[in-house]
Amino acid sequence: MSKLYEFQGKEILKKYKVPIPEGKAVTTVDDAILVAEELGFPVVVKIQTWSTGRAAMGGVKFPKDVKELKKVCTEFFKMKVGNFQIENILIEKKLNIVQEFFAGFIIDSKKKKPVLLFSSKGGSGIEEIAEEYPDSVFSMPIDVIKGLKAFQVIPHLIKAGIAKKLLNKVSGTIIKLYKAMRSSDARSLEVNPLVLTEEGKVIAADAHIVIDDYAVYRHPELGIEIAREFDRPPSELEKIAYQVEKNDYRGTFYFFQMKEILEVEEKYIGFHGAGGGGSMMSMDAVAKKGYKIGNFCDTSGNPPASKVYRAAKVILSQPNILGYFASGSGVASQEQFHSARGFVKAFLEEEIDIPASLRLGGNSEDIAIDILDKYLKDVGVTVVGYGKNDSPDFCMDKLIEFMKDNNNKPHKVKKAVEKDLSKYTYNFITMTGAVHINHDLCKACDNKVCIDACAPNILKLEDGLPVLAIDKADAKKGKCTECLACELECRFNAKAAIHVELPIPGFKEYREKLINKE
Repeated sequence: MSKLYEFQGKEILKKYKVPIPEGKAVTTVDDAILVAEELGFPVVVKIQTWSTGRAAMGGVKFPKDVKELKKVCTEFFKMKVGNFQIENILIEKKLNIVQEFFAGFIIDSKKKKPVLLFSSKGGSGIEEIAEEYPDSVFSMPIDVIKGLKAFQVIPHLIKAGIAKKLLNKVSGTIIKLYKAMRSSDARSLEVNPLVLTEEGKVIAADAHIVIDDYAVYRHPELGIEIAREFDRPPSELEKIAYQVEKNDYRGTFYFFQMKEILEVEEKYIGFHGAGGGGSMMSMDAVAKKGYKIGNFCDTSGNPPASKVYRAAKVILSQPNILGYFASGSGVASQEQFHSARGFVKAFLEEEIDIPASLRLGGNSEDIAIDILDKYLKDVGVTVVGYGKNDSPDFCMDKLIEFMKDNNNKPHKVKKAVEKDLSKYTYNFITMTGAVHINHDLCKACDNKVCIDACAPNILKLEDGLPVLAIDKADAKKGKCTECLACELECRFNAKAAIHVELPIPGFKEYREKLINKE
């Protein structure tokens, strides 16, 4: 689920005529001063984060003048939630609050309906309110066909203790909130507190909205960069990784950074899992040995070699990791030689400088291990493949040995180098990339190993040269599975005449920016 900041949620509420405080989100102290002076003091200043408990962490302040405001905003922009920096703060006119309520909607998976949650007490979480003031709380399932009407809500409001003179205002606001929720395809919408002011207005003093991941594409206006549930803004590398997953439905590629800046002394490992349970056991193996995972990555569900390749490139875009640990399910149903080829191509292109322990238990694991042994034996660091009979603890112990042999050298991220394609005389487009073949080199090749390596039989010989055996449109649709077998066989057993181009949007620019920072 994709969370919105408070200021983004309030823009949705405003669109549906739900009253909100005067205010604006800012990204600099100078802008904060301009907004506050325009609103007039006193104001409220709130950090914008997707995690809860802002007040408890000191993220809500009420400066009375410019001097206080400047101090507060300076502190806020230095704050971190977890390992990630606060980027936005919201400046609003302070309200004269008489009473606080809680109003929210959530999709109930069991009822398969939206449910209204309301309390005549606000300020705390709904669970705490329900425990302390059970008579103030009610929930009400909503028929999505018939919608929500004021006459349905009012009897519940009376029982919850809402004064008669407020019934129309409060029920009217609830109806508008429901419209905002439905129209934005939200999984949940929470206003805590919904307040009554001294002026007699009912205003949404806060707003937390979570959009259904599968509906994000329908709301480009919300500017959601990653359709996943995070508790903080996605990092630049996470955005790059998501573009890979977003545009390739084959298997899963999930990438999450634990920390953007990895310190060598904290002993971080690049982690590459496959499957939930196996990945959790493997992460435990890392932690038990006194190491930390710099990232969580999952490639499962039969991903093509090209997706594993891109995942490995992303993981190796993290400076200062000491080793690369791939370990997931020990009995994966996916053909593990696809993952092995993805690792080989990525590690060769990266000129990998840290050791890797790759546990590829599952179908065809022997073939996968053989591919790793054969193609990565001369890369300069130790890269070893393991199977289902090798436990995550054992594989992590071996990685520790390899890292010691490598003097625990931290990984140095290299500039992304683009291949010179001018000499490749034949090419065709694949689902996420392109295959380039240098026919001039092919003319001197005696064995044409690329043909035998192509299990889907999409290559054939024509006048002694490898060309597509299928229609180019079919190759683009996915008949070429991007298994990378042709490139690797040709590189090691023929003339290195084939290059499979697999672009990663934003990758080159990210690497350049990262290197320039060092």
